[in-house]
Amino acid sequence: MATKQIGKSLKSRKNPLSESIFQLSVLNNTLSLESSVPSFKNMIKSSGHKNLTPTKLEVLQINMGKRCNQTCSHCHVDAGPDRIENITRELLEQCLKIIALHSIPTVDITGGAPELNQNFRWFVESCAQLGCKIINRCNLTIIVSNPKYHDLPEFFAKHNVHLICSLPYISKGCTDAQRGDGVFEDSIRALKMLNEIGYGVEATDLKLDLVHNPIGAVLPADQHTLEPEFKRELKHQHGISFNQLLVIANLPISRFLDFLIESDKYDQYMHRLVDSFNPKTLDSLMCRNTLSVGWDGYIYDCDFNQMLDLKVETPQHHISDFNMDALSKREIVVNQHCYGCTAGSGSSCGGALV
Repeated sequence: MATKQIGKSLKSRKNPLSESIFQLSVLNNTLSLESSVPSFKNMIKSSGHKNLTPTKLEVLQINMGKRCNQTCSHCHVDAGPDRIENITRELLEQCLKIIALHSIPTVDITGGAPELNQNFRWFVESCAQLGCKIINRCNLTIIVSNPKYHDLPEFFAKHNVHLICSLPYISKGCTDAQRGDGVFEDSIRALKMLNEIGYGVEATDLKLDLVHNPIGAVLPADQHTLEPEFKRELKHQHGISFNQLLVIANLPISRFLDFLIESDKYDQYMHRLVDSFNPKTLDSLMCRNTLSVGWDGYIYDCDFNQMLDLKVETPQHHISDFNMDALSKREIVVNQHCYGCTAGSGSSCGGALV
């Protein structure tokens, strides 16, 4: 089944929220919204932290571009088939030099649909040659979207790529409502293909994790509670197995921010995040041990900062001027969207934090 699209990207629709400066004006209460949200930076200080600083760099996360075969309603990247931004081979070569020079153990590949970048397979092969752990964030439907991608499971297995795959829920209705008509069925097909070659199967070391993020202006349920439910139902209904469930909160960025405003739930959601602030999450935030590289080569503290164009606070903030000493001494840039990573059990690219 061919996956249908929900609609065009915010950028193609010329929606003001496609501009990071407009998103930040909303998040920082400079527009005429009903009530103010306390400063996240002040919230950190009130919890006993002067600021956020990095630990040892363990993960280089690289955005391969904004092109995607889906146009999901919650996407913080505003990715879609109508986006053309893609990282170049030259920039990827610079990334490889940095990975090798600084012995960065993990490379986390994301997008858009990263597989749509023409340099994707070469880059994975190059990272494998360096001995890195490779994570790829796959939307699953790319595998079945076109015959040219049907061999991706074998390619992933050959290079022992750790797959983190999107599956909002274990039902067609909830999944398709968020990601588009036909996405659930296509995702099930792709998961079966991955299981067939050993992904998510106990007897192998091919890791297949799934990502759940809730529909609507709510926080995700407990990760440890949801995982057994996902495993039981996917096995019973479809014969599918996987390793871990990662639960991620929707951050008030891009299309999800647009949804919150259009549904008049922005203030409600932001105050829910603030009320659920958990200082225990601060030590485990992904911005502490990760750097995010944009498709244009600029460096950010995390993928979410990247989408708001909040570059690292160092004089050199492009991959071509990478300075490990300066980056290790920087203060991490925070803003109001950071409440999404610190609410409840916390949220990161690796799921719950506490």
